[in-house]
Amino acid sequence: MSFRIQPTPVARPNRCQLFGPGSRVALFEKMAASAADVINLDLEDSVAPSDKDQARANIIAATHEVDWGSKYLSVRINGLDTPFWYRDVVDLLEQASDRLDQIMIPKVGCAADIYAVDALVSAIEGAKGRKKRISFEVIIESAAGIAHVEEIAAASPRLQAMSLGAADFAASMGMATTGIGGTQENYYMLREGARYWSDPWHWAQSAIVAACRTHGVLPVDGPFGDFSDDEGYRAQARRSATLGMVGKWAIHPKQVALANEVFTPSEEAVTEAREILEAMEAAKARGEGATVYKGRLVDIASIKQAEVIVRQAEMIAG
Repeated sequence: MSFRIQPTPVARPNRCQLFGPGSRVALFEKMAASAADVINLDLEDSVAPSDKDQARANIIAATHEVDWGSKYLSVRINGLDTPFWYRDVVDLLEQASDRLDQIMIPKVGCAADIYAVDALVSAIEGAKGRKKRISFEVIIESAAGIAHVEEIAAASPRLQAMSLGAADFAASMGMATTGIGGTQENYYMLREGARYWSDPWHWAQSAIVAACRTHGVLPVDGPFGDFSDDEGYRAQARRSATLGMVGKWAIHPKQVALANEVFTPSEEAVTEAREILEAMEAAKARGEGATVYKGRLVDIASIKQAEVIVRQAEMIAG
């Protein structure tokens, strides 16, 4: 273990992030009543340029008028390469209620992007006397973003989460695909005439997870475009969870249950984790650094793995 201890991410459920356009007010109450842990009200891609001002006003009103319960309330602002983002930040921070928890920053390419938003947010918070400090989530969706992913993860103490935006990422990388996440038809291995499909997003997800875990940020998987394909969504979510991601986006309400299913530890997994911790406690009492559990070796590293599962289950239950 390095002398510099890996920081712990913020302790809050982030199994599913449900997205909805700020221009569709009728969806807000439904989103608030959903089982998603995080609500992302969108001002960016799902809102036409002519609707940006009204969508912003809708979201500001919703922070005052809608009962969001225990949801973590986030707003995706427009990209820093547009003329809309500064007004998003200014109006949200000056007019939204303290119910607003987070700003999501899209298409981040370097740490300076975070610095710019952080400086503006900090100035407005100070000027307006806002008591709750706004957190950030960033989306990695460009070649520059993945190339600078570690410096981005370390860019601000406000940063709590980082997501992979597969569609824009694929476009920036020049990938020959129009799919949003999931298996890509032409990305396969060939052996003895049979095709075997691998995961084109694996390396980017792994880079994001490593950067996030290094700097105490929650790594999150992004959208899965085909909301008619439940099994495809489950498969990608399970791969993401196995790699260390804590949750996934839902771009359709039916995907909320799928994300929660995958990113909630099963009763069997929690029971086994608790039993491993008990077995290691018994081994420790005997002066041993390892023991055998169900025919396999468990040691100090196993304790850390089991603790992650137990903590996650307790956090969700709480």
